[in-house]
Amino acid sequence: MRKLLHGLDRGLCRLANRVIFRLKRVECLTDLANINGTLRIAGHGRISIGAGTRMNSGPRRNPIGGDTKLTLVCRHGGEIEIGPDCGLSNCAIVADSKVVLEAEVMIGGGVKIYDTDFHNVDPELRRAERAGTYHGVSRPVLIRRNAFIGAHAIILKGVTVGENSVVGAGSVVSRDIPDNEIWAGNPAALVRRMTQS
Repeated sequence: MRKLLHGLDRGLCRLANRVIFRLKRVECLTDLANINGTLRIAGHGRISIGAGTRMNSGPRRNPIGGDTKLTLVCRHGGEIEIGPDCGLSNCAIVADSKVVLEAEVMIGGGVKIYDTDFHNVDPELRRAERAGTYHGVSRPVLIRRNAFIGAHAIILKGVTVGENSVVGAGSVVSRDIPDNEIWAGNPAALVRRMTQS
């Protein structure tokens, strides 16, 4: 019975994701069987998901991310590009301009990636935002090939995380991380460089 219910649940999730992707015009090259749970997609931008990418969405799919769904939000015509063979789990990505995950990037549970401040720091401009005029600052985010972002880390606007680099769990990244380095903390700082074997 449990096996039957599990199969029914997976089938319903695939159907729901197919409908969501069609409504939001998501370009999805991965097999829908690689998506465990139902994604939350909002906004009116461009989202692409590369072949072989695997995703977990929902507290029963991966409890490490907490009580969240995998959420992709494109505001103001932003773009999210997820390359092939990536892995994402209960994370949130918000793009006002552009967020790119290159191939084989791993994003841990509860990670937040924001290419925007959401609101201006100037109080006058913040008041104008409440009246409907957007003044937040946005700069693209790039997570390069084979990088790993640990659970509950936050990647802020304008950041590039280098190829093969690792961001420790719970870190807040506000500046670029070079290739082949491990960073952690708040604010994130160099822990060590990786050695070639």
